[in-house]
Amino acid sequence: MSTPDPDGWDIRHTYGRLLRYAGRYKALLAISGVGMIIEAAAAAGFTKLMEPMVNQTFVAQEVSLMLPLAIVGLFLVRGIATFVKNVGMSRAGRSVVRDLRQEVMSKYLRIPSDYFDRESVPSMVSRLNYDTEQVAQASSDAIKITITDSLTLVFLFAVMLSISVRVTMTMVVVAPLIAVISLYVSRRYRKINRGIQDGVAQMATEAEQALASHQDLKIYAGQASESARYAERTNHNLRLHLKVEVTRAAASSTVQLLAAIALAVILIAAGRESLAGRMDAGQFVALITAMMAMLPSLKRITTVQAMIQKGIAAAQRLFQILDSEEEDDAGERPLARARGHVRFRDVVVRYQNGERAAVDGISFEARPGTVTALVGRSGSGKSTLVKLLPRFYEPSSGLIELDGHPLGDYKLADLRRQIALVGQKVMLFDDTVAANIAFGAEGQASDEEIREAARQANALEFIERLPEGMQTRIGENGALLSGGQRQRLAIARAFLKDAPILILDEATAALDSESERLVQAALEKLIPDRTTLVIAHRLSTVEHADQVLVLDDGKLLESGTHAELLAQAGLYSHLHQMQFREVPAT
Repeated sequence: MSTPDPDGWDIRHTYGRLLRYAGRYKALLAISGVGMIIEAAAAAGFTKLMEPMVNQTFVAQEVSLMLPLAIVGLFLVRGIATFVKNVGMSRAGRSVVRDLRQEVMSKYLRIPSDYFDRESVPSMVSRLNYDTEQVAQASSDAIKITITDSLTLVFLFAVMLSISVRVTMTMVVVAPLIAVISLYVSRRYRKINRGIQDGVAQMATEAEQALASHQDLKIYAGQASESARYAERTNHNLRLHLKVEVTRAAASSTVQLLAAIALAVILIAAGRESLAGRMDAGQFVALITAMMAMLPSLKRITTVQAMIQKGIAAAQRLFQILDSEEEDDAGERPLARARGHVRFRDVVVRYQNGERAAVDGISFEARPGTVTALVGRSGSGKSTLVKLLPRFYEPSSGLIELDGHPLGDYKLADLRRQIALVGQKVMLFDDTVAANIAFGAEGQASDEEIREAARQANALEFIERLPEGMQTRIGENGALLSGGQRQRLAIARAFLKDAPILILDEATAALDSESERLVQAALEKLIPDRTTLVIAHRLSTVEHADQVLVLDDGKLLESGTHAELLAQAGLYSHLHQMQFREVPAT
C-alpha cells in the first residue's frame, strides 16, 4: 500500500503517472535500457578481471595480450553503451518536457476565466518553465541514475558472491541502514521542494509586478521597499535550498561511513578466508575492487532522491492543472451567424467567497442593430455583466439567451465567433501590424482584407508612416505604439471579424482628445447593423444609445434613453451633472 503525502496525493500514483509520459517513448527507453545493462555489466566485468590480472601478472608472473585487449574491448563496449543510454534518456526526458508544456499550455487556454483571478500569470508561467524542468530530471536523469546504479550494484554483488559468499554476506547488514536513510531523505526532500517551487512562483510574481510598475516605484520612492520584499523571497528560497544541500551532504556522508564500516568488516573477513586457504590474492583484490566500485553507486542512489522528489513535487503541481475542470462546452446547437438578439433574464453572479452578488437580478434585452450602454460607478458590475455574454464567466442563476436559445446550447467556439471585443486594455502580440490585425480573422485574411480593415479603423494613416508599414513589428503588447494606435488596431480586428455582436469596454476612456476623436469615428463606422454593448465612463459617448442601463452595486437602477434618464433626475442625471458641471471661476 502506498503512502499518501500530507496534501493527500498518492506519491506512487503521481510518479507512476509521470512515468507513463516517459512510456510514450518505449523504443528510446528500451534502447537506453540495453545500454544501462551493458554499462553495469561492463563495470562488474572489469572488477571480475582483477582476479586474473593479479594472479597471472603478479603472482604467476605471466605476460599475456589477452587481458589488455579484453580490458580495451570492455571499455569500448561500455563507452558505446553509455553514449546510447545518455542520448536516449535525454531525448525521452526532453520529449516529456515538451509534451507536458504543450498539454499544460493547452489546458490553461481551456480553463474558466475565474482561475486567472485566483492565480497570477507569473506563477502560471513558472509552472510551465521551472516545474517542467524538474519533471525532466525526475523522468529521465533520475531514472537513468537509479536503474544504471542499481544494475551496477546487482552485478557487482553477483561478482562478490561468485568470489566468496561468506565475505559478501558480511556487508548485507549495512543495506537496511542505507534504506532507512533513503526513506528519511526522500520525505524531507519532498517537503522542502514543495516550498521551493511555491517560492519560485512567488518570486516570479514579485519580479513581474515590480518591473511592470517600475515608473510608479520610482515616482513614489518604492524601490527600497520592493527590493526588500524581493530580497526576503530570495533569502527564503536560499534557506530552503541550503536545507536540501545539508540533507544531501549529511545523507551522502552517512552512507559513505556505513560503506567504510562494511569495507573494514570485509577486510577482516577476507583476511580470515585467506588464512584458511579459501581466497587467493586475485580474488581478494577483485572483491575489494567490487566493494569500492559500489560506493559511488550507493552515493548517487541516495542523493538522487532530491531529484526524484523535486520531480514529484513539480508533477503534482502540473497534474493539478491538468486535472482541473475546463470550460463547460456541452452545447450542440450549431450557430453560423447570429441575428444578435440578446436577452438577460434575472441574472445573478456571485464570485467565489463573495459576500454579495457582483450582478444581482438583472434583466434586459438588446436587439439587433441597437446600442445598449452600461453606465455606473466603478464596481457596479458593468464589466462582469458583459463578460457573461462570451461565457468568460457563468451566471450563478438566471438565464442569458441569444436568438431565443440559452448560451449554453451553443458550442463555445460558435458562440464566441459571433462576438467582437474592443476594450480599454488592448492585447497585442509581439508580431507585425498585419499579423495583429489578421488575428481578428483567426489569421486567415488576405492582404487586401487586412488593409481595408485598417482603413475602416482609421489606422492606415499611421501604419503607412511606420518604417516597414504593415510588416513593422510593434513590440510586446504593442509597446512601440501609442494608446490610440493600439485601440485602432483592436478596432481593425473587429472590422475584420465582422461579428454580429460588438462589446466596447471603455474603449476610449484612457485616450487623449485627438486619439479619442479618431477612435470614436472608427467606432461609429463599426457599430451600425450590430448588437452593440457599450461600457461607458464618459457619458458624452452614450448620448445617442438606443437604451442606457444604469447599474449600481450590482443592481439595475434605471433604464431608458439619455433624454429620459436626465428627465428622471435619478442616478444617471446625478452622474451626468458630476461630469459636465461648470467649474466656478476663481
